[in-house]
Amino acid sequence: MLIKEFRIVLPISVEEYQVGQLYAVAEASKSETGGGEGVEVLVNEPYEKDSEKGQYTHKVYHLQSKVPNFIRMIAPKGSLEVHEKAWNAYPYCRTILTNTYMKEKFMIKIETWHKPDMGDQDNVHKLDKSVWEGVEVIDIDIGDRSCISSKDYKPEQDPAIFKSEKTGRGPLGPDWKKELANNPNCPHMCAYKLVTVEFKWLGLQNKMENLIQKVEKRLFTHFHRQLFCWIDKWIDLSMDDIRRMEEETKKELDEMRTNDEVKGMSADE
Repeated sequence: MLIKEFRIVLPISVEEYQVGQLYAVAEASKSETGGGEGVEVLVNEPYEKDSEKGQYTHKVYHLQSKVPNFIRMIAPKGSLEVHEKAWNAYPYCRTILTNTYMKEKFMIKIETWHKPDMGDQDNVHKLDKSVWEGVEVIDIDIGDRSCISSKDYKPEQDPAIFKSEKTGRGPLGPDWKKELANNPNCPHMCAYKLVTVEFKWLGLQNKMENLIQKVEKRLFTHFHRQLFCWIDKWIDLSMDDIRRMEEETKKELDEMRTNDEVKGMSADE
């Protein structure tokens, strides 16, 4: 098991982020779907359990085209599907990813607290002291272009050059965090993401757990750079708008996957 905590500071309020996050997730889902694959939304509904209340989602990620050919040839049916179950009790969220083939040998758990601070709180997830001492803390600076590879870089998603027309926020210069901390009029927050990875496979465990953590860091970095640069698209939306958008997105995803499956079947005939 490998645990890391990623901290992402943003020039956005905790309240604003709730809408921005859901908008960005919906948009990212569309870009990941095609070829009869991508994201399939099975459940998206309110839930209440014990003292926790929020929105529950269950998604399936179909990853057939995302792996090398030789793995596709030998992989058992269903082994290239990842199930994501998420409990969004904002400002706390919990997401668990599993694989039906690996069962209890594979698990990624992402627990997030969204706090109105500059990422200076320790152990917000209240882990046992012995566990917390073994957690590596990683700060992600969305304004630092060097944190992404050149092949991933998109100028329209670069917070260092983007300026919001509706809010006036940005571009994020080299000292944007210091400027943000010294400006009481500008909203700010930090997403504290605690990532727990288990990959129980003899000879591969350490390598794969470290690789998965690197992938999560890359995903968090890209996602939050996009989220900020899309702020003018979502800043005026309400939660009702978001729920309608999620329903429309689900229909679009289902249609995209179904149409591409039909095309694939026709091409094989």
